[in-house]
Amino acid sequence: MKLGVVAFTFLLSGWAQGVEPVDMDSSYQNLQKAVADKDAAQVKKLAVETNQAARAVIASPAPTGDAEKDTWTKQVAYAKEVAAYTEFALYNASTQAKAEDAVDLLGTLEKENPKSKYLDEGYLYYFKVLTETGQAAKIPAIAEKAIANFPGNDDLLLILCTSAFEHKQYDRAATLGTRLVAAASKRPKPEGISGAEWEKKKNTELGQGYYMAGMSHAGKNQFTLANKELRSALPLIQSTPTIHGAALFELGVVNYQIGKMTLNKGQIAEAAKFSEQAAAISGPWQDQAKRNAQLMLAEAKGR
Repeated sequence: MKLGVVAFTFLLSGWAQGVEPVDMDSSYQNLQKAVADKDAAQVKKLAVETNQAARAVIASPAPTGDAEKDTWTKQVAYAKEVAAYTEFALYNASTQAKAEDAVDLLGTLEKENPKSKYLDEGYLYYFKVLTETGQAAKIPAIAEKAIANFPGNDDLLLILCTSAFEHKQYDRAATLGTRLVAAASKRPKPEGISGAEWEKKKNTELGQGYYMAGMSHAGKNQFTLANKELRSALPLIQSTPTIHGAALFELGVVNYQIGKMTLNKGQIAEAAKFSEQAAAISGPWQDQAKRNAQLMLAEAKGR
């Protein structure tokens, strides 16, 4: 990332009253060198210093004179580019650093600008290095805080939805599952990932979103909603037996309940088919699914 605006090496000398003058351009150049050298410690230090200097310029009051104001406007524009570079530097260095250093760099970026576009793109990597360094327990809290800044971030929504579902917070899990489906459907493919990889990631998130929303609705006896979401999940989760079997089992129960309420023996027969399919997949639901299938089929046939 290069800056196209002419540097102003005297940038802070006129405004930093009572503070030692800071040469923002020199700091920026040193930061570039640290990035090129892949020196994580120096990148962290210089990024913070350079960003603070840039913020001071951006926050400085505009002069009243036309000539001075023109110079100030250019300086502020340059400072904004410098500040943006500090965010890039932290993120770029994190992708090339050891996991421990990557966590530190990304945590620093989060402190410097929690709304940085590099975080929006990089939370999945952040969670990966947190896991690698034994800090996975911190992920839900980080995601909870971050979702306020990136409400459409599918990686954050997947973490939060999974956490809510595992804690049987079914209202929250259903809402987050629906949001996850919407986010995964809309988010454009980022740079650095192939179309096939992105399609796989998107389909995985869609499957998880539909599944957790559907199972959450089932947990609240909202059978019609559960039926809709779980049917949408089925083609996307077939390669994951642990949730595919569970979804089929729940679809058997849900469709049986709907069939009973609507006096629809055809839907009860369909419930039996879902139960038979669940019984064919190894899992804790298997024996109950077999018994359910037999009872449902008998009821569908009027016996």
